[in-house]
Amino acid sequence: MADDFDFFVIGAGSGGVRAARVAAGHGARVAVAEEHRVGGTCVIRGCVPKKLLVVGAHFAEDLADAARFGWQVGDRRFDWPTLRDHVLAEVARLSGIYQATLDSHGVSTFHARAEIAGPNRVRVGGQEVRARHVLVATGARPMVPDIPGAGLGITSNEIFHLERLPARAIICGGGYIANEFAGILHELGVEVIQLVRSGQLLRGWEPALAERLMAISIAKGIAIRLNTVPVRVEQGGCGTLVVHDQHGHRMEADLLLWAVGRLPNSAGLGLETVGLALGPDGAIPVDRQGHTALPWLHAVGDVTNRIQLTPVAIREGHALADTLFGTTPWSVDHDCVPSAVFSHPPLASVGLTEGEARNRYGPVRVFTSDFRPLKNVLAGREERALYKLVVDAASDRVVGAHMIGPDAPEILQAVAIAVKAGLTKADFDRTAALHPTMAEELVLMR
Repeated sequence: MADDFDFFVIGAGSGGVRAARVAAGHGARVAVAEEHRVGGTCVIRGCVPKKLLVVGAHFAEDLADAARFGWQVGDRRFDWPTLRDHVLAEVARLSGIYQATLDSHGVSTFHARAEIAGPNRVRVGGQEVRARHVLVATGARPMVPDIPGAGLGITSNEIFHLERLPARAIICGGGYIANEFAGILHELGVEVIQLVRSGQLLRGWEPALAERLMAISIAKGIAIRLNTVPVRVEQGGCGTLVVHDQHGHRMEADLLLWAVGRLPNSAGLGLETVGLALGPDGAIPVDRQGHTALPWLHAVGDVTNRIQLTPVAIREGHALADTLFGTTPWSVDHDCVPSAVFSHPPLASVGLTEGEARNRYGPVRVFTSDFRPLKNVLAGREERALYKLVVDAASDRVVGAHMIGPDAPEILQAVAIAVKAGLTKADFDRTAALHPTMAEELVLMR
């Protein structure tokens, strides 16, 4: 029986769309199935709309600081529906661009849920099709704890559509999403309590940066409660929610946001029908090139639970399509991938933390710069930035760069090139400073 397609992609997020486009560019007959909206988590309910909210929220501080710079600003009022609706309109525009990209490359789009029906077979939109290769690129979904009343809360999927901002919010989690929305909501005037299961924010990050973010967040007015686990949620009076923790404490809020992690979105895809064993967290196991144990079945992006970052998923999808249908096979290097937390202020990191570097290399040298950005000085803000370089003592190679402060993600993208290229601390030292900038601190640390 002839195949209907050379390549069938389940999931039209960043990784799936890139894989489909590249495969079609190589001449493959390609189809994509998406049960929600084309664009996936990053475009529709993740990175892009979140970053737009971050930008919008930061005007609260900029407008407050304006007077110290000579600007007389009148009454400051914030209108949530205006920001929300403009963000959603931008999301719709980007989703349309993704769809146009698929259309222009001749990719057939099924706006329906797809499931594996058997070897090389996919059930979608009431029909069954055959494909020489099938890619699962269904991403991840927010995790909601299994406790009484958990359904009274929302996740990052729903927060972009709030009818109105709450007066009080409880955010459960200590990772990227929790810290980002804690900052956003606080800047927009919401009273925020952040509940963190462990004894620190941002586990796995350079501890000095996580500690600095916590200190700044608390100084801004965010209430952070470490070692706190919700055990029950109840409906209170007048539409409020009541969260009970393991210590017997009772907390009231108008909104509860679960930001306690994301799980690979592999359930209900029919993978059991072809005998594919999943990881304990539901991850689809793959090799470096995205191949599963079945030669016709592949997976990229968050559903593999390797590195849950959009640029990684895009590169994985691109590499897989080139490998299957192009002339130059390649695989993604998952080492030294930069990442950022768009909190207030933002963090950015690439390479090894100090602890990781000591475990791998033994002796290391650490260089730090702890300073007040020029804007904060004139604005009268005590908030300080912190930059940190971790250097392998034997080779002088910079193996980690970490920073918290204004524009940290923008600055770190360039630094990541240097760290990935294996440049040494001497290379940094030989580079002249660009003054007056915050980034110049990277070449002035001695």
